[in-house]
Amino acid sequence: MPDIVSIAINVPLQRIFDYEWHGEQPLHVGMRVRVPFGNSKKIGIVWSSTASPAPDMSLKPITEVLDETPLLAEPDMALLHFAATYYRHPPGEVAAAALPAVLREGRDAAIRDILWRITPAGDQALAGNLLTRARRQQALLRYLAANPEGVSRQMLERDVSGWQAAARRTQERGFSETCEREATADYASTTPAQPPLSLNSEQAHALAAVLAGDGKFGVHLLDGVTGSGKTEVYLQAILQQLAAGKQTLVLVPEIGLTPQLAQRFERRLGVRIALLHSELSDSQRARAWLAAAKGDAPVIVGTRSAVFVPLANPGLIIVDEEHDASLKQHEGFRYHARDLAVWRARRLAVPIVLGSATPSLETLFNAQQSRYQHLQLTQRAGGAQPPRMQVIDLNRFNVDAGISQPAIDTMRAHLQAGQQVLVYLNRRGFAPTVICTECATMAECHQCDARLTLHAGKQRLQCHHCGARYPVIQHCAQCQAPVKLLGNGTERVDSTLSALFPDYPLLRIDSDTTQARGSMTSALDAARDGNVRILVGTQMLAKGHHLPDVTLVVVLDADQGFFSSDFRASERLAQTIVQVAGRAGRAEKPGEVLIQSHFPTHPLLTTLLDSGYSAFAAELMSERSKTGWPPFSHIAVLHAAARDGDAALEFLSGIQRTLHAQGIRALGPAPAAMHRRQGRYRYQLLLQTRSRGALQSALAQLTALLEQQRPQRGVRWSLDVDPLSSF
Repeated sequence: MPDIVSIAINVPLQRIFDYEWHGEQPLHVGMRVRVPFGNSKKIGIVWSSTASPAPDMSLKPITEVLDETPLLAEPDMALLHFAATYYRHPPGEVAAAALPAVLREGRDAAIRDILWRITPAGDQALAGNLLTRARRQQALLRYLAANPEGVSRQMLERDVSGWQAAARRTQERGFSETCEREATADYASTTPAQPPLSLNSEQAHALAAVLAGDGKFGVHLLDGVTGSGKTEVYLQAILQQLAAGKQTLVLVPEIGLTPQLAQRFERRLGVRIALLHSELSDSQRARAWLAAAKGDAPVIVGTRSAVFVPLANPGLIIVDEEHDASLKQHEGFRYHARDLAVWRARRLAVPIVLGSATPSLETLFNAQQSRYQHLQLTQRAGGAQPPRMQVIDLNRFNVDAGISQPAIDTMRAHLQAGQQVLVYLNRRGFAPTVICTECATMAECHQCDARLTLHAGKQRLQCHHCGARYPVIQHCAQCQAPVKLLGNGTERVDSTLSALFPDYPLLRIDSDTTQARGSMTSALDAARDGNVRILVGTQMLAKGHHLPDVTLVVVLDADQGFFSSDFRASERLAQTIVQVAGRAGRAEKPGEVLIQSHFPTHPLLTTLLDSGYSAFAAELMSERSKTGWPPFSHIAVLHAAARDGDAALEFLSGIQRTLHAQGIRALGPAPAAMHRRQGRYRYQLLLQTRSRGALQSALAQLTALLEQQRPQRGVRWSLDVDPLSSF
């Protein structure tokens, strides 16, 4: 009799699917299979197996088993089960998120290299001097003859100029051929590990605390000011894992942080680092993923999705910049990598370190409740002094493209002293508003409730929410009067500073200038090599980068976030100010930070600058306690969007009435902060409870309700558990 096997298939349905298995090979949870689904065949993961006879109902049979052994072991599947349940997301999409694209598409789990090698005919051609007039073909064949086992693309690109055309021609003539070989992962470094640095007393205490549990589970909040040497604590903790033959997983929020961190780790640890991030090719990600699963990769550094990578010998998990919003997936499967990492560490019974100079209030609250051990680094490592911070009142000074005269004068002094200057503005483009000089009509997106941003270099207006592009306008479409530009973006600041300081090379780093693969790494290398003197950038430049020559940071607009309707806005603003200010004076050179504001005496800004982030966080925690927002409650948001706004509103209103009848508090429905986006009108319903368990209970009822009360055609809904933005 066939067995029943439950399969998670990558479709947006809150269920798994039962199939029959008639084969002799035993099926195990975590194996990939190919199954019929509708009129097509899909790849799925064995979610559970009952090993019981099939019922009388007719079930489709599994077409093919793709793995001899499970790709995902029991602890990995437990993480997927938890994530699907906690975030109330379709299991098939959760399972798909855990796999590299190569494996998700059903390709062989044994990654193979393509090798080039010489044929007997090629040997004869060399011996007979048949290629004296085809010098590149001759050079290629000589190289292949010297490496009879075959050579990889990487070797050819490194050693043989113009190899591609020569390889194509020699293959056509039968002198060379390609073959496949299973890829091997070698993570031994070619250089010995550098000796560890001396730790100060705070670093030594933190390291001892992490290691004190003898490998058992514990969450350690490493709360250290910028430049305090958190990375050195990470490194020495990882060295202990390497000595014990254990693996370490390090999560970072941004791709831009990954290469810098990996290079530093490789120099210090004496091993190659397995990288997992979106700038790698599909095959590169698959190789690193499989190496981690087999235990060949001792240290894995990756962005958000790396939280799912299998580990054969787990020993330690580190989440760097744990407060960063990039660790939260904001579309589709909306998980938080930090929170899943903590759950995973508990399940694996290994310690986890959460590092930040500006911990999130949720993490600080857990430390206050003694769920996490709070380890503080209050001094910069190596005797470096914290930067001197000063507010510039924009009400008192003239500005040029948003830059005040005191800021320009201070920049000139630092540049003339041979130092580097960083100018921060979290708004890309040239100007965020194009407005009519007569009727005040603003250029707006046709699909979103959003103003269009002028990108002068590319000569277009662009919506930063849906990506729509429009031609640049000179006159108002309503009254034909001339238009003018309001506000400033990084492109305009770039233009202004280039004119003010023509003798000092400038580099702009934002999402417009770093779209090409590898461009972020190249830009950061240029920023560190000393040739660039002025750096202009958005938030991607503020996070964790070590720029030793930067002695001045200028924050052009500190007012974003003071008056937002989002209760987390002021927390994010403070974190950004502290993080970007931390780029100044990280070496032996003293640092200075200028913060421009129209509200220089705002109490939150005053507290942050006078007493530091910890005092600011304590004040904000008191506010949250009084208002009942997280971490003093737990929330989820149900979103609905439709081209007919009334349909989305009616759908959420029906859900709200049913939840209310069941005793569940649901606030709304209310329009989203951006009511119309990509031509759809958006509403949301907020669920709020005092405990996490109560929220999960409410969500269980909500998902059951969503299955029963399907929205009318054209209404799309999504659920965000523990959202980082609620309005």
